[in-house]
Amino acid sequence: LRSNLGAVVIQLKKLGIDDLVHFDFMDPPAPETLMRALELLNYLAALDDDGNLTELGAIMAEFPLDPQLAKMLIASCEYNCSNEILSITSMLSVPQCFVRPNEAKKASDDSKLRFAHIDGDHLTLLNVYHAFKQNMEDPQWCYDNFVNFRSLKSADNVRQQLCRIMDRFNLKRTSTDFTSKDYYLNIRKALCSGFFMQVAHLERTGHYLTIKDNQVVQLHPTTCLDHKPEWVLYNEFVLTTKNYIRTCTDVKPEWLVRVAPQYYDMNNFPQCEAKRQLEQIIAKINSRQYQKGF
Repeated sequence: LRSNLGAVVIQLKKLGIDDLVHFDFMDPPAPETLMRALELLNYLAALDDDGNLTELGAIMAEFPLDPQLAKMLIASCEYNCSNEILSITSMLSVPQCFVRPNEAKKASDDSKLRFAHIDGDHLTLLNVYHAFKQNMEDPQWCYDNFVNFRSLKSADNVRQQLCRIMDRFNLKRTSTDFTSKDYYLNIRKALCSGFFMQVAHLERTGHYLTIKDNQVVQLHPTTCLDHKPEWVLYNEFVLTTKNYIRTCTDVKPEWLVRVAPQYYDMNNFPQCEAKRQLEQIIAKINSRQYQKGF
């Protein structure tokens, strides 16, 4: 519920409603949920420390997206990959595109592997979208490759709408050269700019712990990751018989510390393996030799 309420709060702030505690909600949220939404928006730099909408927050409020997605989309311009992040955001905004019929589970899993990207599910979704466009949005191609034509068509419409909003705010649509080694790195860094609060760390025991909340989670069985990266960023937390994190991408802790130093402030970080690692990384970054390149 946290991110949904984030979207509600940012809309109310945009409408000039500042006193959210006494706002006449039809069904008032729990105060703690409201506080978490305000905290989320503050970490995303959409609200300042006094709870007022920032310039960035005002632009974020114009996008019909969860705040993390809106922030990621705006920040992607700095990473020179806004075209790709537009496609990924659109794919995350529509129902799951992979189809897995009971009578063809093996064939559909094999088909999905053809789109799989070694660094994770966000880039896999990008591969699917690119392939859909290269194949002229052909419904037969979708059927043959076990992807949902309606989902992809809908993602395409969402993307066009987001493009128009970006153009209105002069947010440049750019891509890193596909042959560059930074092509996928830039996209993964841009993902961190919106989802740095949704990260899990692999413990020595072999399970993941979410950052700060220290919830024990596992990678969702549908993930394309064929290994367990030490740090993963996830799009959603799924509660079934176990705690799963779905739509995951391998990220580097240095990116997280640089993109959100206020969130990765070690003074209010619980004791855990991740904290010890992050402290070493922060010390390294602060030392002279790391001052230059990122």
